[in-house]
Amino acid sequence: MKYLLSDIARMCGGVLHGGDIEVRGVTADSRSCAYGGDVLFAAMRGANRDSHDYVGEMYDRGVRAFMVERIERQMPRDGAGYVVVDNSVEALQLLAAAHRAAFRGVMVGITGSNGKTVVKEWTACSLLPSVRFLASPMSYNSQLGVALSLLMIEGDEDVALIEAGISERGEMERLERMIRPDVVLFTSIGEAHQANFSTLREKVDEKMVLARNARTFIYHGSYGDVAEALTALPATCRIVDASTEDISELPACNEALRIDAQEVKSLCRELGYAVPRLSPADAAMRMEVKEGVNGSTIIVDSYNSDINSLALALDTLRDAAAGGPSTAVIYDMSHSGMDDAELYARVARLIRNAGVDRVVGVGERIRAHAGAFDCDKRFYDTTEELLSVMTHGDAAGRAILLKGDRRAHFDKVCRALERRCHTTVLEVNLNAMTHNVNYFRRFLPMNHRLVAMVKAHSYGTGDAEVAQLMRHLGVDYLAVAFADEGITLRERGVTMPVVVLNADEASFDKMIAYSLEPEIYSFHSLGDFIRCAERYGVRNYPIHVKLDTGMHRWGFIEDEIDRVAEILRTTAAVRAATVFSHLSCADDPAQDDFTREQIARFDRMSRRLSDALPYTPIRHTANSAAIERFPEAHFDMCRLGLGLYGYGYRHNDELQPVATLKTRIVQIRGRRAGDAIGYGRSQRLERDSLIATIPIGYADGLDRHLGGGRWSMLVAGRPAPTVGRICMDSCMIDVTGIDGVREGDEAVVFSAAAGNTLEDMADVLGTISYEIMTSVAMRVKRIYTRE
Repeated sequence: MKYLLSDIARMCGGVLHGGDIEVRGVTADSRSCAYGGDVLFAAMRGANRDSHDYVGEMYDRGVRAFMVERIERQMPRDGAGYVVVDNSVEALQLLAAAHRAAFRGVMVGITGSNGKTVVKEWTACSLLPSVRFLASPMSYNSQLGVALSLLMIEGDEDVALIEAGISERGEMERLERMIRPDVVLFTSIGEAHQANFSTLREKVDEKMVLARNARTFIYHGSYGDVAEALTALPATCRIVDASTEDISELPACNEALRIDAQEVKSLCRELGYAVPRLSPADAAMRMEVKEGVNGSTIIVDSYNSDINSLALALDTLRDAAAGGPSTAVIYDMSHSGMDDAELYARVARLIRNAGVDRVVGVGERIRAHAGAFDCDKRFYDTTEELLSVMTHGDAAGRAILLKGDRRAHFDKVCRALERRCHTTVLEVNLNAMTHNVNYFRRFLPMNHRLVAMVKAHSYGTGDAEVAQLMRHLGVDYLAVAFADEGITLRERGVTMPVVVLNADEASFDKMIAYSLEPEIYSFHSLGDFIRCAERYGVRNYPIHVKLDTGMHRWGFIEDEIDRVAEILRTTAAVRAATVFSHLSCADDPAQDDFTREQIARFDRMSRRLSDALPYTPIRHTANSAAIERFPEAHFDMCRLGLGLYGYGYRHNDELQPVATLKTRIVQIRGRRAGDAIGYGRSQRLERDSLIATIPIGYADGLDRHLGGGRWSMLVAGRPAPTVGRICMDSCMIDVTGIDGVREGDEAVVFSAAAGNTLEDMADVLGTISYEIMTSVAMRVKRIYTRE
């Protein structure tokens, strides 16, 4: 896009104040590195944040063009231009609709309950390299995301692939007015985002609004609710059932992926392009963050290799680097709608804005424009040439982005740089974690403070990666159990305030050395820490005072409040940053009366302590369950524990479990009826069977009590029960009857998306989700994904 601010004001009904600046892009995220003199920053008041507060910061970074809902006195004026609108999201939607109207390519709108991003990216991969196209970045499918996606259109693309997601009635009409799709592809229908719809059919009808002016509608005949709604389409619309597409080339995979593959083929056929031969590997188009060699972090982005997705990937790189050194390995860009000189000048600017100090370019086109980059730079014609000279020393202590589409073959570079090569992996979905934070924020006032519980390696999901996401999401505090966990965060570049919950005298010196803040729960710990702080000569060191309001684990009781206040008033060494307590049964409706007694007791005790001090500490007692159930417990701050990771006090379809444990089959053997499998010959086969061995055992966190068929992995979406005992490093599963199964195929140990959930496993074992999550061994590779 390329518009003057006066054009933008006219198209969206705003009023221009200040300079009439030309803009080439739009961002609504003040943390984005896609800023500069030709980027419009759209400020808006959201449910939890007001980004007008960041206008000055964006100006300092070089932004001069703004869309705002109000002009405030402190906003910079020199050289700046402001388009003032009533509502920034609605204004961007009007701007996007006007921009889309000038597009002359084929507009494809993709909707459905699940699979939108997979189908979009799989199609994009199939169109490479001959077709110019735009694919909306990641899961940009919301009211704001669709507008931003459409505004990325340069104008000379042949095809635009735009996701459209909804969560309530009325939303699709607004999206349709922007997208105005020529072709609509309906991926699936299911329970996702069902909360605001009374029936599945009601949700189908809402999604069908996207196709009310389309000329082609593609769906899959296996979804009966969609088939029944076809009468709502205009008579001129061509209807295509993808269920007839031949996908015999696909190896064993789950049914959802097979349906996605058929729809991808139908879409390519309807667009007039060659129908591709598909591989499930081409559907894994996502961003992954992995632990690398020599203290490095590896970010692998196999999304489209275009300027828009690069900007998003660089945001992740900057977060991972946390102010340290970073490297961007970039393959030849494609589908930019601009000539190479302008394209790589913009790439270089993004690199500079993201603070990247080293660029590695791969490909003849980026190498030809090496002069555009003003940092440490290295260029190679091919990935093989890069691999021939790359050493582990090049990665030491760095955050490294590998940015390129499938043509780049950067998976080879990733394998060379990864620290762990264990076949078993725990995938942690950072999008799901973001969703969960925003879910709990719905119950809280704007800008309400949050603590994220990242103890026990973030409930088994990781440490610095989760912490950096929390910082990005505006969480105020992190909480760990022991000082060693906090030290790990500090050594990995985490600078947020960190509370240590199990603080003792032996760790106090290190806590001060690493700026960690102790929970203080007794006069003994209070006195010890004050003496330690005085020994180091520090003043007003933040501590967190724990009150016992009924859980009776630890904390000061009501009769001790006056003495605590007296000690805190008379010392200059420490300061009570917060006063807090722990609700013991906020998740149990049968004990609500006791919980309310705890909340009232905490209010009384904490107020008494606060009133006795010359300053006002932050008060907090609400955990995840209390955020939802007890508004009176919100006070000044709330704590997110298991809810952050997608589990609640009850089954909750709106929370998204973040962790998936999976591995791969390493051997398949036919076994005869009567054969005994595994240690102790504890299980004999009752029939001729196909038995697969997978490399996960109790040393990886797979409980031995899951053997003998008490748990099933999922292979190609079908259950494969365990056979025999769980070994230390491996186990066996029965894959008899699973068509096309072969060595190397994926076996899902637990996954909410796949259907064998962590909660189901907990029920089998008679335990809780916490225990299983925290039992996944550290030797299991963690991969952090953004869908």
